Amino acid sequence: MAKVKRILQTPSFKRTVKKLHKNQKRDLDKAIKTLADEPLLGQQKKGDLVFLRVYKFKMAKQQTLLGYSFDKGELVLELMVLGSHENFYRDIKKR
Repeated sequence: MAKVKRILQTPSFKRTVKKLHKNQKRDLDKAIKTLADEPLLGQQKKGDLVFLRVYKFKMAKQQTLLGYSFDKGELVLELMVLGSHENFYRDIKKR
C-alpha cells in the first residue's frame, strides 16, 4: 500500500491537540505516523458513522481513540476526533 501524501486536521482536532502535554503529543505523533504508513489499520464503522475509521492506541498509558477518514483516490488522511471511549461516538455524531 502506498503512503499517505497529505494529512489534514479538522479545527476541533487541532483544538484538542493544543491541550495535550508533550508526552501525549509524542504518543499521538507515533500513532499518526503508523496510520500514515498503513491507513487501513483503524476499524471501519457502520451505519451513520460509515465515513469514520477508528484507531485505538495508548497515550500516556490510557487507551485513546483516533477518529479519521481516508480517501484512497488522493491518499489523504483526515484526522477528525481524538478522545477516550467515553462519549466518543455520541460526540462524533453531533458534528
